[in-house]
Amino acid sequence: MAMRIVGRERRKLRIRRKISGTPARPRMTVFRSAKHIYAQVVDDLAGTTVAHASTLSKSVKAAASDSTKSDAAKKVGATIAKILLEKGIDKVVFDRNGYLYHGRVRALADAAREAGLKF
Repeated sequence: MAMRIVGRERRKLRIRRKISGTPARPRMTVFRSAKHIYAQVVDDLAGTTVAHASTLSKSVKAAASDSTKSDAAKKVGATIAKILLEKGIDKVVFDRNGYLYHGRVRALADAAREAGLKF
């Protein structure tokens, strides 16, 4: 019996067929829940996570606790960009993970760009 894939999962699979992360240009993927937002940078060839940040990270949690969800997403974007730039990575492939490029996902991406990432 085939499993039915709907909505975001279908969009996610369609996006993942087209993009992949390499050591020179890893894939930055975003996951958002009702309360938090997570960013993870992945080297798909090696199957490893290069860096990660979320609203639950120690560096972001204190600053994001009293702000709106979009402001918290901006802080996560700036944090992940800072971590990557320290590791010498300035180019990534952005994976919106099936979400619309709008609201918190866009805020995170724009903040990462402003902080120096190129995608």
